[in-house]
Amino acid sequence: MTGWLGLDEDDRCAIFIDGANLYKTARNLGFDIDYKTLLTKTQRECRLIRAYYYTAMQEDRDEDYSPLRPLVDWLDYNGYTMVTKIAREFTDSQGKKRFKGSIDIELVVDLMQLSDKIDAAVIFTGNGDFRRAIEAVQSKGVKVTLVSTVKSSPPMAGDDIRRQADHFIDLADLQNSIGRKGAPQKKDVEFDDDDMATDEHNH
Repeated sequence: MTGWLGLDEDDRCAIFIDGANLYKTARNLGFDIDYKTLLTKTQRECRLIRAYYYTAMQEDRDEDYSPLRPLVDWLDYNGYTMVTKIAREFTDSQGKKRFKGSIDIELVVDLMQLSDKIDAAVIFTGNGDFRRAIEAVQSKGVKVTLVSTVKSSPPMAGDDIRRQADHFIDLADLQNSIGRKGAPQKKDVEFDDDDMATDEHNH
């Protein structure tokens, strides 16, 4: 019997959420993620070993406070394993304050370390840099489900990483399952590259 993520109920599974990428993907599709529902539905579908959430956090130098802190704390207390690092602040060529902090290495290390203990991995990202890591764990017998979208403009998931995954699920098709209704429109703080906007704290 398979469920909403295409997993078998006997599968030992782990979730790996690229927080910045998932935030951008959902935002481009016009909804926010209900993380409690996401976790609950996955626990019902398979033998969930762990749910990782990766994010770079902006720390305000004046207030020693990150706007992501409410989300991070909530997820930490509600079943997610948090992997965070501090984003570096810099000023771009237009004089705008931006932040950069990649968690790619942390996600890959955890994926590789857990690969002997799981049957399936669900990775919420469209970042093509993870393609080689996906290929590596597949060679060890792990089934990989990728969740991103090709229905945004531009698409958030490239062809290479979609083809590499065993199963691709478009996040747009999950809106009714894990979308949070009535989320207000918010103002972004810009992050460089594939990194986090500070208003991601929705759950």
